[in-house]
Amino acid sequence: IASCLVGSEMCIRDSLKNISKFNFSKIDNFEYFDPKLVFQNNNLIFFDDKGSILKFDESSKIIWKKNFYNKSEKKLKPILNFDSNENILIVTDNISKYYAINVNTGDLIWEKYNSAPFNSQIKIYKDNFFVIDFDNVLKCFSIKNGNELWKFKTGDTFLKSEKRHSLIVVDDGVYFNNSFGDITGLNTKNGYLLWQTPTQNTSIIEDAFNLKTSDIVADRQSVIFSNNKNEFYSLNLKTGRLNWKQKVNSNVRPTIINDLIFSVSNEGFLFILDAQSGNIIRITDLFQSFKDKKRKKISPQGFIVGKEKIYLTTSNGRLLIIDIASGKTVSMIKIDNEKISRPFVSNKNLFIIKENSIIKLN
Repeated sequence: IASCLVGSEMCIRDSLKNISKFNFSKIDNFEYFDPKLVFQNNNLIFFDDKGSILKFDESSKIIWKKNFYNKSEKKLKPILNFDSNENILIVTDNISKYYAINVNTGDLIWEKYNSAPFNSQIKIYKDNFFVIDFDNVLKCFSIKNGNELWKFKTGDTFLKSEKRHSLIVVDDGVYFNNSFGDITGLNTKNGYLLWQTPTQNTSIIEDAFNLKTSDIVADRQSVIFSNNKNEFYSLNLKTGRLNWKQKVNSNVRPTIINDLIFSVSNEGFLFILDAQSGNIIRITDLFQSFKDKKRKKISPQGFIVGKEKIYLTTSNGRLLIIDIASGKTVSMIKIDNEKISRPFVSNKNLFIIKENSIIKLN
């Protein structure tokens, strides 16, 4: 896959061929979390069902394998989240542990425990990193030693959603969602509140528990996200004020390319929107090749927009290759019969995660 840059998004070209597989022990409950790959040069990093971290080279051989959990912790089968800079891999998990390792050797640098399990992406920014826990608390930690520098709590919740929270860093602002649907902007240096915009009626606890919000994305002017309540939002990056709101039912990460926004609804429709006005430019049915009875059980997992094609993964293990100009699905590749991850792109290759392996295609 030849890589290029369109706006702020990575794009890929057309032909795909299965070239290798990276195997690891099966992760239980894989269908309930949104995994992330870490790429370092031509290598990749992931984990297995006992919390072991594995670094593979480009030929799928293991460079190192490290585990920093005791016997009782391994039985809990921790789910790990990653982010890295050139030298350090930051790891958080769903059993309240967080630690840093040398990305080249796998050696432990430091480890600590949080007051609650973590339930978000990790974002490294300069000498710090940001992460959200199950108590809806965003915390800023030092990369050097793991010390907590500041924290910001956005609300109490008695019901713990399995949906992983999303956060982004733009300039000196960190922007994130919580389990109630609030979007918050903070100053990265001190945690001071820039703005907070509620999007849901938080007095109804059941509604908050059922809410699933997409990853948030941003350009230099707007914060973009959608949810499974048929709501698609554009907020002003500086003030949090509503730019526009559209009816799109999706908790899949959208993509901004120049003045266009691409989204795929939970029902399998491709939406292309005008980024400035929110007007819908085109709607295309991507799941029309699935029979009606079957398509009700299928949902999109994630997609990448290429120069001419869109690459979309589904909950029934398929990779759909869609022509942007016509909106038609030109090819469908069977990866598995169960859930697969959204696609990732690195070094001219496409990667898809299964419950026990990573599939690499070029």
